[in-house]
Amino acid sequence: MKIHIKYMVSIRCKIFVANELTRLGLEYNKIELGEVELKKDITENQIEQVKIAFECVGLKLIFNKKEIIVEKIKGIIVEMYHYLNEPSLLNFSDFLQERLQYDYNYLACIFSETVGLTIEHYIIAHKIENIKTLISYDDLNLFEISLKLKYKNSAHLSNQFKQITGQTPSFYKAVNNKKHEF
Repeated sequence: MKIHIKYMVSIRCKIFVANELTRLGLEYNKIELGEVELKKDITENQIEQVKIAFECVGLKLIFNKKEIIVEKIKGIIVEMYHYLNEPSLLNFSDFLQERLQYDYNYLACIFSETVGLTIEHYIIAHKIENIKTLISYDDLNLFEISLKLKYKNSAHLSNQFKQITGQTPSFYKAVNNKKHEF
């Protein structure tokens, strides 16, 4: 039996889900972002227990097919920009089609209808938030960040960052560092 989970977007979420399922005595085969494959079917009462346990940390069980597809797309985006270090030989639309076994136009339509953004705009917004975080940590320079987030080069990253935020990455970093001094 599979259960689908909304807002499950990190390794920490996977660890939490594994711990909660174990605590509830539910065995699973695998846990992926947004999805758990249980070893056997569970009762309505157990589903309710899982729902309550997950909601206390902001996770939500989902049953609607379109919502499940959207969460899978979001999970693939997170995986691609956080956990896959090697560059994909496919463009994102082909990569998504291959992973989900649906036509990209169908996926894009469902995503836009449900989220209110195109997949491309969602990816850009996601990458900008990552850039902000990585700039704040100060562990990587702009070139390294551009490689990590699969930009063509650091100039492309800087231009997109400024277009979306109205600030250059260096200005954002300077303002952010001043906030942390107080």
